[in-house]
Amino acid sequence: MKGFETHLLRLQPSSPSSLSNGFLPQRQGVNNLKVPTFRPRSSPSSPPMLKLFSSSTASRAHHHLSPAIRPGASSVESPFFKALSHLTGLNRRSTSLGGRRVFFCSDNASDAAAAAAEAEAKAAESDSDGADAKSSSAIVPTNPRPEDCLTVLALPVAHRPLFPGFYMPIYVKDPKVLAALQESRRRQAPYAGAFLLKDDPSTDSSSSTDMEKNINELKGKDLLKRLHEVGTLAQISSIQGDQVILVGHRRLRITEMVSEEPLTVKVDHLKDKPFDMDDDVIKATSFEVISTLRDVLKTSSLWRDHVQTYTQHIGEFTYPRLADFGAAICGANRHQAQEVLEELDVHKRLRLTLELMKKEREISKIQETIAKAIEEKISGEQRRYLLNEQLKAIKKELGVETDDKSALSEKFKERIDPNKEKIPAHVLQVIEEELTKLQLLEASSSEFNVTRNYLDWLTILPWGNYSDENFDVVRAQQILDEDHYGLSDVKERILEFIAVGRLRGTSQGKIICLSGPPGVGKTSIGRSIARALNRKFFRFSVGGLADVAEIKGHRRTYVGAMPGKMVQCLKSVGTANPLVLIDEID
Repeated sequence: MKGFETHLLRLQPSSPSSLSNGFLPQRQGVNNLKVPTFRPRSSPSSPPMLKLFSSSTASRAHHHLSPAIRPGASSVESPFFKALSHLTGLNRRSTSLGGRRVFFCSDNASDAAAAAAEAEAKAAESDSDGADAKSSSAIVPTNPRPEDCLTVLALPVAHRPLFPGFYMPIYVKDPKVLAALQESRRRQAPYAGAFLLKDDPSTDSSSSTDMEKNINELKGKDLLKRLHEVGTLAQISSIQGDQVILVGHRRLRITEMVSEEPLTVKVDHLKDKPFDMDDDVIKATSFEVISTLRDVLKTSSLWRDHVQTYTQHIGEFTYPRLADFGAAICGANRHQAQEVLEELDVHKRLRLTLELMKKEREISKIQETIAKAIEEKISGEQRRYLLNEQLKAIKKELGVETDDKSALSEKFKERIDPNKEKIPAHVLQVIEEELTKLQLLEASSSEFNVTRNYLDWLTILPWGNYSDENFDVVRAQQILDEDHYGLSDVKERILEFIAVGRLRGTSQGKIICLSGPPGVGKTSIGRSIARALNRKFFRFSVGGLADVAEIKGHRRTYVGAMPGKMVQCLKSVGTANPLVLIDEID
């Protein structure tokens, strides 16, 4: 009721009994209607008496009663009338009680006012019917409630089911489905059904790309066969391009298909089975779920904000919401989460959630152990590195010892200084370049180790160091006869080789091939030749070798790279003219 005269804002009944009788009229006819008599008061300032009458009976039979409450120009609504209208269900102007129109009237009016009021009542009665029709259509809510949605669009969800109370972004590639969702929002019915997709036995379930592709290809009945029956009624929160944000409300079960493109289905709204809130088993299970959630909160920071918010308001939760919350935040696979969604028994749902949370806690403990071990290793290496750097700085300030790079450079220079004149110029240039690069590199880098290893081999080779050769044929024949009996043809060929070397003054580039069965003295006669010529002897066997890199060497950029056998031979013997025997070539 709006807009009454300002002089009637102070209204009160004369007694509680008259208020009860006046505001709660019984269903009775005109003849049986007992109308209380009103006597005009001499004092206009005295409080009036309110009564409730039928406009079709009492106003005609007793038209001397004039309405003192009439809509005025000012739109003033008293708190008293607000409360009264809320408690009794009265309209602003009038309401129907038992099929009759009723209104408020007072007893301090004149007969002329009563006649005018009767005319107003007749006109208002005809107008109010049309107004009530308009107002009845205006008060019907345009937004349907979630429980009124019995036919919804079926949206497939690939990875995890949507739980009530949670949101989920999905991508809709089908333009027809996207247009239907936008049309639902325009019609103020922004609801759809989110159903988890079953595994396709013909594809790999672990491939998310293939699963997304299969979702976009499924239509109509094929899509319906791949959907789980139980899903979630979801509100369409927003649509941005092909991304749709869904907010879960309640559980659904598909009953039948309505249309294929886009897939629309009829659903039944599922309710949890009745349970006793004071059941000790349910209480104990819920407390264990909360305790496990707190343990996960201590070890895992992934859902820390969600768990903190939920556990801080523990007095407001319900057992079904607690079960859904635990299943939604844990890292269980989609089949286990779907099992929780389909369970309507609250106790069983809590037990399933508890199992999932226990697994999540064990995973969090393993994750914490791994993270702690790696952190200790990294912190230990950093601590050791800092201490080494401090030790180097202290030694450098005291002049006790130079750093590693300076010490290495000094060692390499000491190696090449005695034979610097014998080393070829291009080799010296390479050594100087590598020494300069070594000073610029960090000791912890991998290239530092490669450069150091390369310099180590370059500087340790016997540049220009040759043993004095002896081409005495008589001495050579004596040594060969001492070491071996017989083998006259072999000894004769070796003596010819020594004689030619003596005449030419050098024996470089000569290769002698010795063949024969095992045990006839091929290796031992090679050692005798080296002794006769006064050369160093080196033997390496190639029998059973499968990788040629062991003979010619690896690239020096590889981890653990080694030079070839010939370079290792020069380092081992310490001279540039050894006698090398390659054994077991066959």
